[in-house]
Amino acid sequence: MKIAVIGTGGWGTANAILLSGLGHEVSLWGRNPAAVEEMRRTRSNPVYLPDVAIPDSVRLTSDRAEAVRDADVVAFAVPSRFIGNVCEAFAGLVGGSAIAVSLTKGFCERTCHRMSELIASRLGVGRVAVLSGPSHAEEVARGIPTAIVAAAHSTDDARVVQRAWSSSAFRVYTSDDLIGVEVGGAVKNVIAIAVGCSDGLGYGDNTRAALITRGLAEISRFACACGANPRTVSGLSGMGDLIVTCTSRHSRNRAVGERLGRGEGIDSILSSMKMVAEGVWNSRVVRGMAADYGVAMPITEAVYGVCHEGLSVRDAITSLMNRPLKDE
Repeated sequence: MKIAVIGTGGWGTANAILLSGLGHEVSLWGRNPAAVEEMRRTRSNPVYLPDVAIPDSVRLTSDRAEAVRDADVVAFAVPSRFIGNVCEAFAGLVGGSAIAVSLTKGFCERTCHRMSELIASRLGVGRVAVLSGPSHAEEVARGIPTAIVAAAHSTDDARVVQRAWSSSAFRVYTSDDLIGVEVGGAVKNVIAIAVGCSDGLGYGDNTRAALITRGLAEISRFACACGANPRTVSGLSGMGDLIVTCTSRHSRNRAVGERLGRGEGIDSILSSMKMVAEGVWNSRVVRGMAADYGVAMPITEAVYGVCHEGLSVRDAITSLMNRPLKDE
């Protein structure tokens, strides 16, 4: 297949490497011509994916029309804050029969739309799918085994994506629950910040396990309120992605929380990062949506308070532990 990957961050680069290794004709688009040219010259992405070679078969370009010309699949690996504008820039260039695939986890800050909804409306395409699950770029690019989920309203479209991405080290399942798959991928980043805060304070395994488990309960309540199948939350795009994001050394969201727990300010942390921690701004979106739905999300509320209202991490933990007692 001809597949265009939009976004030269770590995840976009990892997908381009994976897909090229499966024999697809792959183009990788980045918005900065100078940076793309340097990647083309060195066949590497030292900023976002160091020490991993980009095969010569991956065509690197900053030309939008060239990137998506005759593409069967266009995969977007752009931070949620920017994906709407990027899709608008590609509107009219993507063929009507192409499948657009979201590789991004989060909600639109302004409209609260899921990424598949945003891509469909801004790009103007009818076929949209989502790939989500435990899949850190650093491991996928090196061929370390994992399993994820391809979700689409159309079973046929989900299976097209499944076949395109599946390899001996990258097992893809299918689902028709776009809402559940996307909600799990978005909210787990918020919970990972809470787990990182616990780690930064020096708390132990018990605390981490409690936050992950109660965080999964929050994701389930929220996903059901959004219209998801509750079974999806117990799968790879829910529990699986939550576990890896809360425990992995590769997790940017957990790392943000850890630094918060050690006493650093959120502005200082974000200004020092080259990559995006989606959970910081998505904590605001999820908190607002939960209030609209009438869903209790105390961990998310605490993360929002720490990231956006100056609440101390210790006070946030105290507020969680001193909530009224209840049945599980």
